[in-house]
Amino acid sequence: MSLNGVLEEGFIRKYRELLDAEDGAFDELEHAVEDGDRQHYELDLTVWRETVAKRIAFLERQGLALT
Repeated sequence: MSLNGVLEEGFIRKYRELLDAEDGAFDELEHAVEDGDRQHYELDLTVWRETVAKRIAFLERQGLALT
């Protein structure tokens, strides 16, 4: 983010990457639920939670936390 509060291209690119990773992880979680695959569900839930945590940490580092 720039000093005047305007979002820079690098910020948008990184945030988009984090959103894409979160979306992919959620898709895997959704498939495990649909398939009734408890083992993969547990693993996919952990991965999804980690991707969400990375996105939130990124926003916090940028001063955009939603606390």
